Amino acid sequence: MQDEKVKEKRRNLFQEFSKLQDFRRAQGRSHDLPTVMIIITMAIMSGYTGQRAMGDFVKKNRKNLLKIFKPKKDKLPSYQTLARILANIQFEELIKTFSKWTDNYSKVAKGTLCSIDGKAIGGTVKNPHNKFQEYTNIVSIFASERKQVLRIGKVKDKSSEIFLVQDMIKILDLEGMILTLDALHCQKETTKIIIKSNNDYIIGVKGNQKNLHDTIKKT
Repeated sequence: MQDEKVKEKRRNLFQEFSKLQDFRRAQGRSHDLPTVMIIITMAIMSGYTGQRAMGDFVKKNRKNLLKIFKPKKDKLPSYQTLARILANIQFEELIKTFSKWTDNYSKVAKGTLCSIDGKAIGGTVKNPHNKFQEYTNIVSIFASERKQVLRIGKVKDKSSEIFLVQDMIKILDLEGMILTLDALHCQKETTKIIIKSNNDYIIGVKGNQKNLHDTIKKT
């Protein structure tokens, strides 16, 4: 019984991607979603990060991909198909699925230094004529020594980052970590959440928090 539970828990990435909701109509669908998502993952891990670059990855590795996935009529997804799926897949659902898979295969030791930071994706701008093109700020919890991203989320402005980070810490499900954050997160509520999660923290302080800044300098 216990072995069956472990087997159920340790699903491979293809099985996890099978849980994603496919937004496409069943009629005329040439490639199943898990296969496309695995190919996208393989392309990104190989350094092919752009849409057309992913198409090049498929072309360059066509023989091996056909051997692995055995698609109908030996037809692999074009870069247009990859781009359409990337543009329409639900970000939160994808991150939740991917994080669940990584949690099963990668354990983080207590005392690990984890940095929490938000960075804007280069080239993203607000465009009223394109719903898929807008400023995007990615927030991550990064295990520095292991060079491993533990959690990731996104916000549309810096003010929302505070609440996202608080939520990410709540669902991190790790204890004994040392979390480092910049001055934006020098918030009482954030420190309470970190303490409640049985983790420690190092948070930067800027001069605009005068009283706190002066108190720290005197200590």
